[in-house]
Amino acid sequence: MTALGKFIPDEDRIPLIEDTSEIQLERPNLVRFEARQAQPGLPAITIRDLLKASLRHRPDRIILGEIRGGEAFDLLQLLNTGHSGTLSTVHASSAAQALARFTSCVLQSGIELPYRAFKSNIADSLNVLIQRERRPGKRFVSEVIEIRGYNSEDDRYDLSLIFAAHS
Repeated sequence: MTALGKFIPDEDRIPLIEDTSEIQLERPNLVRFEARQAQPGLPAITIRDLLKASLRHRPDRIILGEIRGGEAFDLLQLLNTGHSGTLSTVHASSAAQALARFTSCVLQSGIELPYRAFKSNIADSLNVLIQRERRPGKRFVSEVIEIRGYNSEDDRYDLSLIFAAHS
């Protein structure tokens, strides 16, 4: 995430939203938001709350540290309202599995929409998935896929393999 974030132009306003501050990124127009658990006298502030609040900062792009649940739906809504170039992570063992995990997280939002509408919306909003692996002593890009669309008749995403590292 840090490496990709360095390609964002200096003039872009970037809210960086995390559960726990981990991403090491210095940009001139970066605004950091961190979620918190409820504390005595203070309410919890969720990733979903922070995604909505970040819109008040007129972002050009949004960086979301990690998708774990229903905030995936809120991110999807942001992507559909012109916040292209948004970056986020989701844990999975392949790029295709990351897409399946993202879909599962969107479904955890509690929003009542047909399953195929969610999947069509995801295909329209996400462009590229980059799988990064960690092996002893190194981290590397192992796979890059492009999401070209969603076929509702087959209930399948149309994916194109752009890059695959050899093991």
